[in-house]
Amino acid sequence: MNVYFPVSGVNVNILLPPVVAFVISFFTSMGGVSGAFLILPFQVSFLNYTSPGVSGTNFIYNIVSIPGGVYRYFKEGRMFYPLAIVLTIGTLPGVFIGYFIRVRYLYNPAFFKAFVGVVLLYIGSRLLFDLVRSKRVKFAKDFKFKILSSNIFKSYFEFQEKKYSFSNFWVFLLSFFVGIVGGAYGIGGGSIIAPFCVAVFKLPVYIVAGPALLATWVTSILGVFYYAINPLGTSGSEPDIFLGLLFGLGGVAGTYLGARCQKHVPSEIIKIILSVSIFFLAVKYIFDFVLKVLFTP
Repeated sequence: MNVYFPVSGVNVNILLPPVVAFVISFFTSMGGVSGAFLILPFQVSFLNYTSPGVSGTNFIYNIVSIPGGVYRYFKEGRMFYPLAIVLTIGTLPGVFIGYFIRVRYLYNPAFFKAFVGVVLLYIGSRLLFDLVRSKRVKFAKDFKFKILSSNIFKSYFEFQEKKYSFSNFWVFLLSFFVGIVGGAYGIGGGSIIAPFCVAVFKLPVYIVAGPALLATWVTSILGVFYYAINPLGTSGSEPDIFLGLLFGLGGVAGTYLGARCQKHVPSEIIKIILSVSIFFLAVKYIFDFVLKVLFTP
């Protein structure tokens, strides 16, 4: 049964958005990614929803779908608070800047999509390189971490008998710029933060997943607020709440089950899923840009 959504102008079978969201979020949530970075191109390419409001609609998907996964990480004691706090504080100010850029300068987002595609291509390459280079280790069942120390400058922790550390400043700086990208496209930032923390900061994917999802959820609340009130008064910036809720309902089940299954899936598998997803999005953005350059008079 097709339903027409007057805000976005989308006409689609009412079951398609939740089904697509369920499949996507199940796999991506295991790597700390909400799935919004793949829901967005689905809306743009298949539903032909291209106005700035699609970013706000994607944020609604995040708000509805992410809590199930975050709950699992809290319940199982796998939410690494020092990283979650830095990621959240860092992304919050970037969201408004991202909204401003999107509705003022990127009403037609082709050039910015190309830039994001190049960045994601680099991150995906780093993930694959790290996967190929690393030695295969025995899959462990103990996912508990121990915080050794954490202050304003640096955090230290132990996970699976190995010690790790990261600079809070550099993670904060990364989160700020990711917040700008996430604010512009409605992806929240988890799709960029999670693989970057794994590939560049060398943090375990099991530690990154929960904090990345939590930061994405908090920033999505602020992001949908900006798009809903539309302070710049740009036409077509209002999110389609009903469509976003449909995507979110499918995402709730997918994210919850993905977070629950994550500890039973080897780290290598999660990295492969992240890499393939990122490459898919990067190639699409770059390909769209090339087509626009070649065929636009």
